[in-house]
Amino acid sequence: MLFAKIDFINLLPFHVYIKRNIKSNQVKAIIEYKKSYPSIINSRFKKRKVDSAFISSIASRGEKRLDLGIIARNEVQSVILIPGEEKEDYQSETSNALAKVLGLKGKVLIGDKALKYFHDAEDKNFIDLALAWQEKYNLPFVFATLCVNKNEKYLKKITKRFNKRTIYIPQYILESYSKRSGISKSAILDYLKKIDYDIGIKEKRAIKKFLQLTKSL
Repeated sequence: MLFAKIDFINLLPFHVYIKRNIKSNQVKAIIEYKKSYPSIINSRFKKRKVDSAFISSIASRGEKRLDLGIIARNEVQSVILIPGEEKEDYQSETSNALAKVLGLKGKVLIGDKALKYFHDAEDKNFIDLALAWQEKYNLPFVFATLCVNKNEKYLKKITKRFNKRTIYIPQYILESYSKRSGISKSAILDYLKKIDYDIGIKEKRAIKKFLQLTKSL
């Protein structure tokens, strides 16, 4: 199974889980080798260079989705817009599109660098895009969905027991992500409380709404 990994903090619980539940050392090595940021992974998935991955919601149109995703039900902290000169984030098609459908202009920041900015900036004059979406549409925002090209049965079997509330993230992994991102371990753990992964009825409605709004983009 060729699984591509979004190498952001928001999927840390899932990657801890998947490593514990995949027995093949070869597959584990492939996951690390295939890691990148969302827009690159979208491209690899569309070209069928990987079997499965968390795909940006805007790129998941027409793809086979499983009921797992990267979801914010309120503020997310890692997808923000700094009002002013318009500038997209090259790493994420979905976040750039989200700013547009919300009618907001400015600099889009996503991922770990956005989370660091959230904590470090003295001037808090920025907009949390997930919160802005929730306030406008009363729906959670689904940033990415787990999509599959091949080995669907195998992936479903592995992921069916995934529950972020039961995942313990070892200190050495937290330390590694903290050192890499410049974000404290306590801030990382607090941030992960804001991320959910299970896609239900409201989340499917949110995806449908977002794809309708972005159809013309």
